[in-house]
Amino acid sequence: MSVSTDPLEPPRLGEPYLLTPGPLTTSFAVKQAMLRDWGSWDDDFRAMTREIRRRLLALLGAGAEAFDCVPMQGSGSFAVEAMLGSFIPRDGKALVLANGAYGQRAAQTLRYLGRAHAVLDKGDYLPPRGAEVAQILAQDPAITHVVAVHCETSSGILNPVAEISEAAYAAGRKLLIDSMSAFGAIGLEPAQIRYEAMVSSANKCIEGVPGFGFVLARKAEIEAAEGNSHSLSLDVHAQWAALETTGQWRFTPPTHVAASFLEALRAHEAEGGVAARGARYARNRDVMVAGMRQLGFETLLDSRWLSPIIVTFFCPADRNFEFSRFYDLMKAKGFILYPGKLTVVDSFRIGCIGQMDEHVMRRVVAAAKETLAEMGVASAAPPAAALKERAKLAA
Repeated sequence: MSVSTDPLEPPRLGEPYLLTPGPLTTSFAVKQAMLRDWGSWDDDFRAMTREIRRRLLALLGAGAEAFDCVPMQGSGSFAVEAMLGSFIPRDGKALVLANGAYGQRAAQTLRYLGRAHAVLDKGDYLPPRGAEVAQILAQDPAITHVVAVHCETSSGILNPVAEISEAAYAAGRKLLIDSMSAFGAIGLEPAQIRYEAMVSSANKCIEGVPGFGFVLARKAEIEAAEGNSHSLSLDVHAQWAALETTGQWRFTPPTHVAASFLEALRAHEAEGGVAARGARYARNRDVMVAGMRQLGFETLLDSRWLSPIIVTFFCPADRNFEFSRFYDLMKAKGFILYPGKLTVVDSFRIGCIGQMDEHVMRRVVAAAKETLAEMGVASAAPPAAALKERAKLAA
């Protein structure tokens, strides 16, 4: 099989591109880094862990000296639960800002943890705004923390965390950020946006593989979190204390994942860091969205709220369009799409992140055009009712 020379495209072994918000398409070098076995107690692996922590802190930019990095085994949701359970005291109360599945999952997590909380639910289309947050905080003095999702991948919306932060701290509250699908491509400098802790995972914008998440939190918050956690394995303070004293993760780490993640971090730096990675993803989005709109597809969100991470499209109203068949035909052409996760309308999503650039995205659009023709879909326009609903909620 010949290997494409498209920029950034990794050597392919016949696998399709993952047009998803992670897991995503990784480079050959990241895959290759998993071929060696590591002892979790060995000095070489401890050195690897130290370098991962140092490099992640460096990605924070200005203000990072007040923070520390705590890797946590498991998926991103494990890291979110670790953050919520460790930094929100048992007598605290959180305001969860929800505009999709991941804000709702944070609220569900807090219910499991027995933490008091309120939810500002903005539906699928709209971001929570600072003025709304300020009003709720003024009305409820019991709220101690605000929980925000940086990029809500249910819709692809990029939430305005800077104005949310301003509202939270003006009211004397603390902010916790789920930056799962944004960190590494969208700046989150503590010197510019104040927060106590944020979480992300290995298989998102750093372009590693699934297996662990990480918490970047103020050292003072970590030290104060002792005894807060509901969980032995998800205790951020305990994990941090072990790393600081022994250099080891408390429980068996995903050694191969860590090795590949370190390779991904080095590639991230070589590409130009957060700004360059974000710029590539933004070009991916712009080329793909323009092409899909030319085919007649319409985005769920207004252009100003489109993130460079993933974009949600309405399913066409044409009776010949069936998403499951569209998915299968696109997969046969080398592209795996992401199903929709909305409750109001039928939709699907196309991710912009991973080892892809605008050349690949043009091929995605060409494949979509061919697929529509194969399905006999004359128009990719969405149902009129879906557009009316969007317009009503955006008014």
